[in-house]
Amino acid sequence: MILKKKRNEMTNEELFAEYKATGDLEIKNELVLRYVYIVRTVAIQMRGVYSDFTQIDDIINEGVLALMSSIDKYDMNMNVKFESFISKRIRGIVIDIARKNDWVPRSVRKAAKDMDKAMGALYTELGRMPSDEEISAYLDISVEKYYENLQKTNLMNVLSFEMLIEETANGGYNNQIMNTNAETMPEYHLDSLELEQEIKRGLESLREKEKLVVSLHYVHDLNMKEIAAVLGVSEPRISQIHSNALKKLRLFLNE
Repeated sequence: MILKKKRNEMTNEELFAEYKATGDLEIKNELVLRYVYIVRTVAIQMRGVYSDFTQIDDIINEGVLALMSSIDKYDMNMNVKFESFISKRIRGIVIDIARKNDWVPRSVRKAAKDMDKAMGALYTELGRMPSDEEISAYLDISVEKYYENLQKTNLMNVLSFEMLIEETANGGYNNQIMNTNAETMPEYHLDSLELEQEIKRGLESLREKEKLVVSLHYVHDLNMKEIAAVLGVSEPRISQIHSNALKKLRLFLNE
């Protein structure tokens, strides 16, 4: 009982150190209990990605298995917090599941392609970003239908952007955790730093409102409805700004 109380008072880092030294399964179970909230949080945040083909409980179960495995594989000498590491792993699991299920319907992919084409053509013709009405007129659909299509493709853009980040980072922590060779670590940190700098440059290339929407969504965890309330515009308008920002960032990183 005294030992258990002592462990409950230890920090996560101290608990990790003791587990690495002893391999005690009771300590591992304690670590799982301390970090399982991250699994639930990521599963809830990304439920829109997988809700059409699997349940949140299935994602959490997969996440807990990944959490248990990650506790064993985690290298405390890396300059990466375990919270960041496991969050990245869980998001990677959801992305992999989405890839395998080809979750985006063909109609949504076509709508996204048509909207991109319309926006590009109108931008070239007008010399500015076209309005919602101009895009919907070009597509020969109502503004309401355009907003509906925009909302359907918005999630696709989010996931595609996250996939691009994963691929640009060469697998991020998922692959790197298997590498314990200290000689290769500087290369990893340089790659991560370079990616971070490229993303920052990409963000600077956005318009002020696009930067604000991206910040409110990804930094402050506001959803589209909440951002619309903050900025005093419609939710479809926020979806359009968000979608445009992600398209620009993806183009910037691809280049």
